[in-house]
Amino acid sequence: MTDSQPGLGVELAEVTKGMISLHRRFYGKGPTKAKTYAVNDTVVCVLEGGFTTVERTLIDEHDVEAVLQVRRSFQRAMESQFTEVVEKALGRKVIAYMSQIHADPDMAVELFVLEPSGDGDEVVGEHVLSEAE
Repeated sequence: MTDSQPGLGVELAEVTKGMISLHRRFYGKGPTKAKTYAVNDTVVCVLEGGFTTVERTLIDEHDVEAVLQVRRSFQRAMESQFTEVVEKALGRKVIAYMSQIHADPDMAVELFVLEPSGDGDEVVGEHVLSEAE
């Protein structure tokens, strides 16, 4: 685990673990590697290796658009659960949530914009979780 700011690692670890848990629970497969970063009012979780067998088959058959459509629908349905993980871990309100996948390499990004904290200070942090944890 790498933390570039003391004290933020625990919160970012909770975000990382929460994202992995949601993916495992609702996709039936979680990512093999995940990293969560925080910069100012933005939280980014990068997930690697999380496509299901069905999604990988569609991608291999050059139907990435089908996977994108299903993932977009899923993200809309799950927005409150995803934002709740971040809000609970960081104690701040999420005002925007975006999600995107990339087929090759197999990656997903969950992006959260937080309500401005008002302190004006730059906050930078990172949490990395691999299968070993």
